[in-house]
Amino acid sequence: MKQYSVAIVGATGVVGLEFIRVLEQHGFPMSSIRLCASDRSAGKKLMVNNQAVEVEETTNASFKGIDIALFSAGSDQSRHFSPIAAKAGAVVIDNSAAWRMDPEVPLVVPEINPEDAKTHNKGIIANPNCSTIQMVVALNPLHKVNPIKRVVVATYQAASGIGSGGIEELREQTGLLLKGRKKAKPVIFPQQIAFNLFPHIDVFLDNDYTKEEWKMVQETRKIMHAPKMAISATCVRVPVYIGHSEAVWVEFTHEMSPEEARRILKKAPGVKVIDDPMKSKYPQPYPIAGTDDVFVGRIRRDSSHPKGLVMWVVADNLRKGAALNAVQIAEAMIQRGWV
Repeated sequence: MKQYSVAIVGATGVVGLEFIRVLEQHGFPMSSIRLCASDRSAGKKLMVNNQAVEVEETTNASFKGIDIALFSAGSDQSRHFSPIAAKAGAVVIDNSAAWRMDPEVPLVVPEINPEDAKTHNKGIIANPNCSTIQMVVALNPLHKVNPIKRVVVATYQAASGIGSGGIEELREQTGLLLKGRKKAKPVIFPQQIAFNLFPHIDVFLDNDYTKEEWKMVQETRKIMHAPKMAISATCVRVPVYIGHSEAVWVEFTHEMSPEEARRILKKAPGVKVIDDPMKSKYPQPYPIAGTDDVFVGRIRRDSSHPKGLVMWVVADNLRKGAALNAVQIAEAMIQRGWV
């Protein structure tokens, strides 16, 4: 099998570290790996396949000889370095929001639209938002059988969605409050995250939705090739370390029973159904942390609509919601000879 030279940009961040774990666990065919980050992290050493690899500062020269560049840096870094990496000959798979809605950049979830990755005219492929990925993995198998007309989703998103700083702020605030502090001052989050939740992820837009909520609308339509699908989202930050949860209301073209939906989802790639609520069996973020699938449960009829279903969707936001999906894009391209 052909071996590939890989670079990770943002290697010391929470998603960058997850990139390393996924590459190792999948036995990704790497001839070499280059770890890149900011100048503050340069010189650190990280273990990759039982070997210490020194982290380099990301520069314009970082991509010479690289076949695949996995980006987990911020949007500004990606806008600067992604075109440079692509010009140097690398296929860029970017986890930031920088390129997702660019009409020339494919937005890919391998279980749904792997063929879109073939036409990466700019040499860049975008990895969708974490909350979008898990929802479309659950919805698309149903949509192929019974076209979806409308989706309403409420998300419950973990602190790690904002990076390692979010995890640390939750940990620190929790400790302070357990020691008797009445309030904990937020630094990274807009509100106290410990023992609290708030419907505020990313900035608010002129339409009164947050940017996170609007990402779910636009990205879902692009990935599922459904530009007219009606979608509304409310995104909530919750005091969970890892794992995003979603309550999803779906209106179909025709009536669909919960039993049929379960049968379809049990056969769908990347999906696991846990749905026996009478025995308290349903997806939860804590036990699914570190796993690769999208978990679906609480599938039931929507009591407000004859053609609707309601379901509960949970996934590890650092894996399927970020690093794993990006590596799966690279694997799909390798399998098809596009790299």
